[in-house]
Amino acid sequence: MTTLEPLELAEEARRAAARVRRFGAWYAAEHQIRVWRRYLGVNIASAIGTPVLYLFAFGVGLGVLVTANAGPAGVDGVSYLVFVAPALIVTAAVTIASGEFTYPVMQGFKWNPTYIGMNAAPLSARQIIDGVVLFVGLRMLTASVVYFAIMAAFGASPSPAAALTVLIATLGGLAFGTPLLAYSATLREDRGQFAVVQRVIVLPLTLFSGTIFPLAQLPWFLQWIGWLSPLWHASELGRVVSYGAERPGWLVAVHVGYLVLLAVAGWLLAVRIATRRLDA
Repeated sequence: MTTLEPLELAEEARRAAARVRRFGAWYAAEHQIRVWRRYLGVNIASAIGTPVLYLFAFGVGLGVLVTANAGPAGVDGVSYLVFVAPALIVTAAVTIASGEFTYPVMQGFKWNPTYIGMNAAPLSARQIIDGVVLFVGLRMLTASVVYFAIMAAFGASPSPAAALTVLIATLGGLAFGTPLLAYSATLREDRGQFAVVQRVIVLPLTLFSGTIFPLAQLPWFLQWIGWLSPLWHASELGRVVSYGAERPGWLVAVHVGYLVLLAVAGWLLAVRIATRRLDA
């Protein structure tokens, strides 16, 4: 067994520090992935089973009733299943974001303070938050791919450009999730805040964001909920690429800009809050 000389030890430490500075966010994401792999079987079953259940619930169940009442024109000029499919993919990404950016974040700061350990490793607060966002983004992306594949297999995504719905759903999930990540990073005690978020924000958004019916069918005094909702903006973009829904160019630009603004602003705010908290 050889013993490293002090100079060799110093050089190895320098290289290790350089790797951390360059790949720290990926190391943090790798930790999240390794934890997630412990529940791989459950996650795979959920990723496949959930879209199949939604497909039959909305496409076969509710879709039959809607088609019978809407007539041959359908909804937005297409069948109800084609209309609702992009929104279901986006909703899946938002659901993952609402789960991963709440309790796991508090766990990393408080219950099982892995973020504190990472910060002492040393990873910077920015790298830790970047790693969390990378992991959740990958989760949303892979789940969206599965959703899209199942929807496409049943003819719910008629256009070749519909594959872009996967990226749109991931962006929509980040636009909803990173502000939630910033909020979660501020919490030091669990007093039911996340349950309130799920019941008061997440669930109503699925009903008032033009997901299962066009936003224009809501009373005018409720439509503002959809205008503020990342879920509506992402669903509308998904419909544009999925079946060529006719939307003005300026509105498409607003959808994209709004989602990017929310995702980036929430991400930067989360980094700032985590830096202040971990360096305190």
